[in-house]
Amino acid sequence: MRTALVIGTGLIGTSAAIALSQRGVVVHLADHDPEQARTAAALGAGTDEAPAGPVDLAIIAAPPAHVAGVLADAMRRDAARGYLDVASVKGGPRRELEALGLEPSVMSKYIGTHPMSGREKSGPLAATGDLFEGRPWVLTPTRDTDTEVLNLALELVSHCRAVPVVMDADAHDRAVALVSHMPHLVSSMVAARLENAEEAAVRLCGQGIRDVTRIAASDPRMWIDILSANPGPVADLLSDVAADLEETVQALRSLQSSDEAKRGEGVLGIEDVLRRGNAGQVRVPGKHGSAPRAYEVVAVLIDDQPGQLARIFADAGRAGVNIEDVRIEHATGQQAGLVQLMVEPQTAPVLTAALRERGWAIRQ
Repeated sequence: MRTALVIGTGLIGTSAAIALSQRGVVVHLADHDPEQARTAAALGAGTDEAPAGPVDLAIIAAPPAHVAGVLADAMRRDAARGYLDVASVKGGPRRELEALGLEPSVMSKYIGTHPMSGREKSGPLAATGDLFEGRPWVLTPTRDTDTEVLNLALELVSHCRAVPVVMDADAHDRAVALVSHMPHLVSSMVAARLENAEEAAVRLCGQGIRDVTRIAASDPRMWIDILSANPGPVADLLSDVAADLEETVQALRSLQSSDEAKRGEGVLGIEDVLRRGNAGQVRVPGKHGSAPRAYEVVAVLIDDQPGQLARIFADAGRAGVNIEDVRIEHATGQQAGLVQLMVEPQTAPVLTAALRERGWAIRQ
């Protein structure tokens, strides 16, 4: 791949363009908002000048509802040797494109893809060339997909340092409904409870509520586009969640009863949903996509001052301990926090002793 055309210079399109430009590909940028394309160009994503002729690969980074129309227009202009989109829904756009009556020889030059990466912020200013690094990038070829187009898509994934995953388009849509679309709505519903909550209650927010509501900060307009393209699978999943919610509400009401038997039923109901939650959570892939592992937590109290984290990491390195993961819980109303260092269980005593020796306060 020597040349590419990115149509749609939001977060995903601009991030892909930056990654390609960094690897020597000449990238042309286009957007329905020329100012946004100019912004992406200024960030090093490529040039907002139109290509002189067909490019090697056209990357359509438009919202799902507009993918088919933008693709068809590019194909009719013979804009590229191969075409792909990066929308978060795959089945609908392909069927819409097929309904436009393009010749089979033209359709063979298209492959649907979806990079499983993003941020709560949108637009070119949120883009980064390493956005996709180490993340799955789904490819949905059909038996009619041209081999050259599949190879171009794989080259794009390689340039972005992502991990290719081949799936059927409809299976992909059911999967993202489960792991992305439905959780986003549930997060929004939880966050909505905070909108009119008393200030005294909101001030008690800790890391748990931050984790649950983080993705609710995303742009509603973007999510309306996504959910409008995949409503059925998401509705089916939310129906199952609603059934669980109803059973959980009934179990909690039973815990309020003065009848011992009803309280027992309530305990069993709550225990059931919590245990099923445990069983589902352990299936979430761990570090680098491997099977999840149990780490030991070494909790360190720190002041909110420059260089504190760097010192902790340096001291851990001197002790020969690899930090597998890290979380920070900020203290309410204080310029301090609790850094939770996740390490292999056998190294936790070594790290604890080393940090204490260097003056760090360890929380038991």
